Amino acid sequence: MEAMLFPTAQRIKRSSAAFLNPVLQNSLEDVVLLYEFLLAELDIDKVQRISIKDEELASLRKATEFDIICNEIIPKSITEIRRLTSRLSSYPRVLKKEDFERTVLTMVYTAYRVAQSQGHQKDIWAESFVNLYKALKHDLMFPYNGEPS
Repeated sequence: MEAMLFPTAQRIKRSSAAFLNPVLQNSLEDVVLLYEFLLAELDIDKVQRISIKDEELASLRKATEFDIICNEIIPKSITEIRRLTSRLSSYPRVLKKEDFERTVLTMVYTAYRVAQSQGHQKDIWAESFVNLYKALKHDLMFPYNGEPS
């Protein structure tokens, strides 16, 4: 049995079943909205909690799902992100939509950490960013590669 890429997604207990395994992108409009969330400027506080600065965007229903994914599902520590990249490197098939989305959001978070870090820490975060990029690139090319590398 293969390892789950985002185990915390299954541990979330909410009153609504919609939050048991939240996915942001179910339509082209959702993709555009996610892009707007990322462009609107995110706030990442001292405890690494991510929020959308734009109050109007933050009040949308999809913003609640974005909050859950960013603050309860994606990994935030370098150890957890390295564990994810290790799992991704041996993942035997194309990523599920929600895993691809969460990997992209983890990469966005990692880019933020690269920008906020200095010295050796910056190098560690940058290496993780590159590894996430490689995993996503591999996933996008998977049908053309024929088999995982």
